Amino acid sequence: MNSYFITGISTDVGKTLVAAAITQALEADYWKPIQSGGIEHSDRMEVQRLISNDVTVFHKERYFLETPMSPHEAAAIDGVTIALEEINRPHTENDLVIEGAGGLLVPLNDKHTIIDLIQPTDKVILVSSGYLGSINHTLLSIEVLKSCGIACAGIIYNKVELSGTIEIIEKMTGVPTIAHLSHLESLNAQTVATVASSMRENLLIL
Repeated sequence: MNSYFITGISTDVGKTLVAAAITQALEADYWKPIQSGGIEHSDRMEVQRLISNDVTVFHKERYFLETPMSPHEAAAIDGVTIALEEINRPHTENDLVIEGAGGLLVPLNDKHTIIDLIQPTDKVILVSSGYLGSINHTLLSIEVLKSCGIACAGIIYNKVELSGTIEIIEKMTGVPTIAHLSHLESLNAQTVATVASSMRENLLIL
């Protein structure tokens, strides 16, 4: 069983789309340990909508917080404290796709951030995007992983249109590109299945 931890260089860079595509490509299980906001339409619900295989199991969040903001503050508003020792991975014999919240240093409490959820055996996949400043954020994210002794297995670029962006990141980091996703006119199970098929071969060699 392989575990894939999906993190992003920032919020709203396409982590949920990527998590859905990887889940579909590998027919893996899906789990988002911490959800902030989206009570009526969570990331888990969105991934369920986008998956078309009959194998994937969608595991329940450990913390489901009402306010769409940093988990540490959303938890405080809900009157709870996120405890790392209470976040136990679901038992499964299948591959597991784990979706983080925001970026690597998003606080969970006064001591821990998202990066503390990553285990040494995880294949960490970084989702990057093409906004101004994304090169800096991508390089910083990889350096943070390195500083914690964690290797980045690969990067998935989502809607990167600026020439030279992917090339300079590859040259400076040596981290392989798993896929480069273009803008999708519609986001549904069929389009996600197409994206999943395009990246499956690269995922299997990580």
